Amino acid sequence: MTNEPRTPNRLHTSSLRTRLQRGGIMVAPGVFNALFAHIAEQAGFEALYLSGASIAYARLGRPDIGLVSVHEVVDTLSTLRERTQLPLIVDADTGFGNALNVMRTVRAMEHAASGGGLAIQLEDQTSPKRCGHLDGKTLVPAAEMTGKIRAALDARASDETLIIARTDAVAVEGLDAALDRADAYLNAGADVLFIEALRTTDDMHTATARFKGRAPLLANMVEGGKTPLLPALQLEQIGYSIVIFPGGLVRALT
Repeated sequence: MTNEPRTPNRLHTSSLRTRLQRGGIMVAPGVFNALFAHIAEQAGFEALYLSGASIAYARLGRPDIGLVSVHEVVDTLSTLRERTQLPLIVDADTGFGNALNVMRTVRAMEHAASGGGLAIQLEDQTSPKRCGHLDGKTLVPAAEMTGKIRAALDARASDETLIIARTDAVAVEGLDAALDRADAYLNAGADVLFIEALRTTDDMHTATARFKGRAPLLANMVEGGKTPLLPALQLEQIGYSIVIFPGGLVRALT
């Protein structure tokens, strides 16, 4: 028996896109500070998810109802990058404003995460946003969201910075409308699609079948949420490329 930590499974700056093309699901635990980013890296994870909800819980002691600012996310991101070179998937909420704000957000996050892979997640809720598994959400028009995606693509300094487009339309407009929105976001140039709060495994199969071979899909496993909690291997079999567990760590600690 040894006290030596496990060798981290490092992924270089330019390989996040390549990793997704290689196939197999990528598991990203939710982290909210440098200590737990380091622990997750030592545990052998390939990527990390900087959860806005977890920042709200751990830093503000508040629920995920749009209280976290871009400055708090960027500050946390920079401290994570100082401790780990693993790819970071960052919850950027709505982009913290309109298309111009999105551009500023992307530039700030790229700067904070320099030296490692980065994916920036944007969603189509109005501000202030709410957790994707809470009721009472409202959406911006699909055209406004596609404008934000294009703004993010224009603002990024590196093509290796991935833009993840999330739609919360399932709870507001229904599954078909959510899939149509995701299609529009893909056509706008999104690198990864995130269809939030799907209610059943059948809905999950419907979503992955529609975008099979067209774009990687991200699954969100939220304890107590609206989506069935499934192990990563089963999600891979359904057709997902990424799975995040955004609140598991902070909930366990609490």
